[in-house]
Amino acid sequence: MAEQTAHPATGQTRDDAPTGPADGPRTTGTGSARRSDGAVVRDALGVGVAVGLSGFAFGVTSAGAGLTLLQTCALSLLVFTGASQFALVGALAGGGNPFTAAAGAFFLGTRNAFYGLRLSQLLALPGFAKPFAAQWVIDETAAVALAQPDRRSARLGFTATGLTLYVLWNLTTLLGALGAEALGDTAAWGLDAAGPAVFLALLAPMLKTTTERATAGIAVLLGLGLLPVLPAGVPVLVSALAAPAVLWFRGRRAQKEETVR
Repeated sequence: MAEQTAHPATGQTRDDAPTGPADGPRTTGTGSARRSDGAVVRDALGVGVAVGLSGFAFGVTSAGAGLTLLQTCALSLLVFTGASQFALVGALAGGGNPFTAAAGAFFLGTRNAFYGLRLSQLLALPGFAKPFAAQWVIDETAAVALAQPDRRSARLGFTATGLTLYVLWNLTTLLGALGAEALGDTAAWGLDAAGPAVFLALLAPMLKTTTERATAGIAVLLGLGLLPVLPAGVPVLVSALAAPAVLWFRGRRAQKEETVR
């Protein structure tokens, strides 16, 4: 129970919060109270289940691109980053060179390295756990972990999201690939559009700023415009030039505004 103490200068009383183990949730540097474990897990499960079900679409798309059941499941087990997986099988389905397709998937996956730099500081995991945690560094786990107000909640959110998503993504990948094999020609059923549709559904909510929307728009124009004239898989690589182009234009614009001031 708080005690009433007098201020030495004014004589006014104030409440002194109790100290020690009996304290309630502490506040962080951001001024937000630590969230309950249940709230963190609920958020993690919501993200993990919603995105994990998309593995079914990947399984269907991969099988439709001609990959075997073993190859499809290996991609989800070892690569485990949806955008790169969809890019790889999409390029292969279009008749692209495997090396070009792999290069496009690799460049899409490099963003996870930047997530890892931030999460490494935030989570501060012991050395033996880092190689295992690295497999789960993706958009969704980074988003849930970075949204937490303290390290303990961030670790819980990262682990719960990663575990849920990894298990569900691989399970639905297997089911999707088996289902595609049973159906036969996936294009006849219109399931060849499932992969691009899911990819766009995952990407759209991430485009929050004008710079991000402009980058995405230019990348789409480059990809579609070059699709008829370049081999499959290459337009994806060229569309990556949209990011430095937008950043260059933004920098020039900022310099001009600074000069006018």
